[in-house]
Amino acid sequence: MEREEEIQLIQQAQAGDDQAFTQLFQSYYAFLYRYLLKLTLNEETSDDLAQETMMKCYLKLSSYKGESKFSTWVISIASRLYIDMLRKQKREKKWVDEEKRSLSRKLSWNSSTKGLVWSDLFADFNTLESTVRVPILLRHYYGYSYEEIGNMLGIRTGTVKSRVHTGLQKLRKELDES
Repeated sequence: MEREEEIQLIQQAQAGDDQAFTQLFQSYYAFLYRYLLKLTLNEETSDDLAQETMMKCYLKLSSYKGESKFSTWVISIASRLYIDMLRKQKREKKWVDEEKRSLSRKLSWNSSTKGLVWSDLFADFNTLESTVRVPILLRHYYGYSYEEIGNMLGIRTGTVKSRVHTGLQKLRKELDES
């Protein structure tokens, strides 16, 4: 798209012409999507961010002053949305980790008040990813075979063995460091 045509479409879109914005959207969507795909390495996330970016562009189009190329403005919005998404994920992970620690402390306290033995190993166990924790629990606490666990979880027997092994390695490492 030529610069004069782009400027004209932007002015029309700023005046409320949705058809002009649609043309801008169609012109820049593939460029924006490729940029986001390189950032996220995830097609679904890239698509979501691209759509959110274009929505934000539509809503904030009146703030575009033309001091930079339109593509630069779009990319700056997409970049900020991506950074915000990463911050949100980090906050959510921190919250989940804190919740796991809190639940582990509650279980430990409840067990001790009821005269049950509660090992600190369970606190470490709860820090494992659920994809690893579930197979270990099913194998070593409930006594299911690797094949049965694979059938229950819809994964291959070798994957179950690998997850159990990996999880136990992590637990051993935690115990050695304690």
